[in-house]
Amino acid sequence: MPTAVIHGEGLGKEYRRGLPVDGGLRHSLEGFLRSPIASLRRKTEETFWALKDVSLEVREGDILGLIGRNGAGKTTLLKILTRITRPTTGWAEIRGRVSSLLEVGTGFHPELTGRENTYLNGSILGMSKREIDRKFDEIVAFAEIEKFIDTPVKHYSSGMYVRLAFAVAAHLEPEILLVDEVLAVGDVQFQKKCMGKMKEVGSHGRTILFVSHNVNAVASLCRSAMVLENGKVAHYSQNVQEALRLYMSPPTSAHTVNLSNHPGRTSDGAILERIEIYDENSRPSHSLLPGAKVTLHLKVRPPARISTPKVAMGITNERGERIFAIGTHIGGTEIPSIEGPTTIRVRFQIPPLVPGQYSLDIGFYDRSGIPLDEIYGAAAIEVLKDEYLSMIESHGQHTGHIMVRSEWTCAQDTDGNSSELNSSGGSEPDFHPPRSSS
Repeated sequence: MPTAVIHGEGLGKEYRRGLPVDGGLRHSLEGFLRSPIASLRRKTEETFWALKDVSLEVREGDILGLIGRNGAGKTTLLKILTRITRPTTGWAEIRGRVSSLLEVGTGFHPELTGRENTYLNGSILGMSKREIDRKFDEIVAFAEIEKFIDTPVKHYSSGMYVRLAFAVAAHLEPEILLVDEVLAVGDVQFQKKCMGKMKEVGSHGRTILFVSHNVNAVASLCRSAMVLENGKVAHYSQNVQEALRLYMSPPTSAHTVNLSNHPGRTSDGAILERIEIYDENSRPSHSLLPGAKVTLHLKVRPPARISTPKVAMGITNERGERIFAIGTHIGGTEIPSIEGPTTIRVRFQIPPLVPGQYSLDIGFYDRSGIPLDEIYGAAAIEVLKDEYLSMIESHGQHTGHIMVRSEWTCAQDTDGNSSELNSSGGSEPDFHPPRSSS
């Protein structure tokens, strides 16, 4: 079993908020003598816990994703682990050579050139000049700053700074790599490059602690995840998808919508009163992963008894295109009758949709199909990114609506033409399209 290389117990960090610059002992005594009660109250009110009772154990070779909203305590935890900040409570230890990238500028001297900073950082990590020489060309090529390697880094743009800082941190063979959201400064192509490098580092048995708001990056890279909320651990396990669901759950009640006076209603009647959206773990959430199961609760109040009503729902993308529809009469289950306040429940599986925002249209009809209440855009669901996708920020109209996994292979034929190979090495493909019956 791999040994623990990062271990923390009961970590907490308390800060003071909004205090003026400390004028020294004399200033403090004068303030206390003028108003002792106000001085004591001010000290009590102006402190807060950025981190509270956080414990973790990261084993060798693990890739831990640290996620949470802004101000949740992620960067504070990394600063404690790297000894930049001393914890107010608890303790932490790291066993192994650590390379960290916490924020732009960390570890670089602005007056030194890119070349000099590379050797300085390598020396700090305990590497010999010969080791750094061996990696130097690879670092410069990865950072794409060959023309500026002998320029003082104080003249670098933030993008150049980050490229070189990450290249140094990842290439100097650390046993433990700590990376904060600083990679968001780089462009999309460089982010892909960094992800590939971190996967390579992780595949060699090294340990990575990765802080990011990019759901897809965490899903594709990490083997375990910790969610921080208000400085406390909300989730910590190897179930990365569960952690992402918790992180993406909206802080507002977007999963529950009052339909009584909805602006999207196109009918005179108002039978539909409220809709509630629940994920496959029966938690209220409108953020769902492709292929996840979802349950909708529809509160209705018909004016009289309705026999065999028809209820339908349609999912529409941001371009107004109908993606699919479900209903009691569209492969669903017939409702015998409804009278008085009623909750209609429907459970279905989200297809592997391309991530994005989708709107939910709802219709309530009598047995003959005459509309009694219709609402367009009654609620919204968000389909999240998952491990099927690479780091793609947006999807054009040519992407389509459904994500389909595929495997591609190519090998050279003896006559010079290329052909597909299946996994067993044969020349026949793994599957054949259906033949026409004619």
